[in-house]
Amino acid sequence: MINALRLRHRSLRTEKSYLIWFRKFRAFVKNRQPEQLNEGEFRDFLTHLAVEKRVAPSTQNQAFNALLFLYRHVLEKNVEGMINSVRAKEKRRLPVVLTIREVEQIFDHLTGIHRLTAMLLYGCGLRLQECLSLRIKDLDLEQNIVIVRGGKRDEGRRTVLPERLKGELIAHIAAVRRLY
Repeated sequence: MINALRLRHRSLRTEKSYLIWFRKFRAFVKNRQPEQLNEGEFRDFLTHLAVEKRVAPSTQNQAFNALLFLYRHVLEKNVEGMINSVRAKEKRRLPVVLTIREVEQIFDHLTGIHRLTAMLLYGCGLRLQECLSLRIKDLDLEQNIVIVRGGKRDEGRRTVLPERLKGELIAHIAAVRRLY
């Protein structure tokens, strides 16, 4: 499974989560080999997650995708008939959105690199891993652009750098240069 994931350039996080779901599935079917299983066990596991474990729909979808990958790309089995399982119900909720004042209060409680990181996450719309992977070459301070490399699905993109962050970024870069 690891070889199949790496051949298809899946991320390390995807690899880890798929392996976790594979182990949980094996425990559910009492360590029987996947080649010996049919669509019933596949369906029963996903139904078990939805009904008994009451997992979130996104969690069940992750398990589903992991097992689908296993059957399609590792065992090379046709799994079209295995898809009819009870699915976790999606709960519709309105998103909680902070006001500008609330965001400012959060920033006021942070200092140093933690504050700068939070401001980049918020101001540039970055995911945490994208922010932590930023390099100086990814910043275009003249055009106020941040280039995100290797984001979700290993796709790059450009995003706006808020004018307010330029001074703090320049100061941070200067401090790091002095350090090194």
